[in-house]
Amino acid sequence: MRKRAAWLFFIQNFKSEVIKMASISREMRQYLSEQAAAQEALNKVMSSADAKAEGIDAATAALKSATAKVNAQKSLDEGKTFDEAGQEVKDEPKPKDNDTHSKYASMDYRKAFMDYVKTGKKSNLLDFRSADTSTGTSDVGAVIPSTILQEVIKKVENYGQVYALVRKLSIKGGLTVPVLSVKPVATWIDESTPSNRQKLSLNDKITFNYYGLECKIAASILTDITTLDLFESTVIEVISEAMIKALDIAVIKGAGTSSPMGITVDTRIPAKQIVTLAPADFASWKAWKQKVFARMPAGYKANAVFLMASGTFEGYVDGMTDNNGQPIGRVNYGIINGPQEQFGGHKVVEVEDDVIANYDDAATGDVVGVYGDLSNYAINSNMQMTMYRYFDNDKNQLVDKALLFADGKVLDPNAFVIIKKGAAV
Repeated sequence: MRKRAAWLFFIQNFKSEVIKMASISREMRQYLSEQAAAQEALNKVMSSADAKAEGIDAATAALKSATAKVNAQKSLDEGKTFDEAGQEVKDEPKPKDNDTHSKYASMDYRKAFMDYVKTGKKSNLLDFRSADTSTGTSDVGAVIPSTILQEVIKKVENYGQVYALVRKLSIKGGLTVPVLSVKPVATWIDESTPSNRQKLSLNDKITFNYYGLECKIAASILTDITTLDLFESTVIEVISEAMIKALDIAVIKGAGTSSPMGITVDTRIPAKQIVTLAPADFASWKAWKQKVFARMPAGYKANAVFLMASGTFEGYVDGMTDNNGQPIGRVNYGIINGPQEQFGGHKVVEVEDDVIANYDDAATGDVVGVYGDLSNYAINSNMQMTMYRYFDNDKNQLVDKALLFADGKVLDPNAFVIIKKGAAV
């Protein structure tokens, strides 16, 4: 009776231990199940009135074998965590000091970068890279901290009204890629007919090159700055202002040789979508409908916008009326965002005169407006900048130069209508 009571106590204690082990591996669950079955078998033998020694010995040996498996697995599971399904839960790897993002955002890197820009001292903490041969310089520059870079990009996207509307890519420079790979087209399919590769004008291929966009900063502007916060905010303001202007100009009229190719320079724009408006036509709603709106293919109209100088919109479009005397250039004044200009139901993006010439100042034949879907233009860049320091012999001063590599091209030339100033009749 004492032996049977001892086994009953062991069973109760074993069950309580199983209940405590809520997070266990799948293997441990299997071995515990086998152990419990062996324990139940031994309990049944011990409870039998006609139990024999042979049966008790066999059941005891089976329980010992199952227990040995449990103990061995317990050693393997030591220090590990398992989910409800018994799968091991592994901790996410913690970012190391040499991880790219954490390195460029670290306080040590930012301070070393400030010291390099102010004094030219090259710290081992900084990541130095050589300039591309196309820039004509063999110097090496320090990678700008990600904290500065993110703010520059944010400002460019917020204030660069043209840049904000174009497609952004990060394709390795020098590769020739089909337009459809960066501007996919959806097609309907059924159960038996797969989607075929598109055979459209978009089958054209484009190559993005490495063009350097540089922003020169006189070292004297940054030399006397003492705090890191003020240094970074000054660098952000100076670089972003220059980059915004250069990127917007490049999208519209970049030459395509040492800079991205602008929309108005691309020779692939269909001839019928390059419109010249004489002064009388420029002030006529009917002429705009016939010669500008009607030239845009229907598939691109939904997201099309107008790009023009502020003086062009305010002086000519905003005051234009239709045949019934109704104003065409409608302006809705929002509470937060201010005036929201529209022309013929399309948004008007006002740009600086050096991006698109003001109608009054433009010469005959100059571009005075662009009408199109800017998602069909792509800027290709990883948006990583480096800072170089050199001595300008002409001006006899040290100069810090921020350098960004980028290219841009029209993806689909059918998405744009170019508007030029015509001669007076």
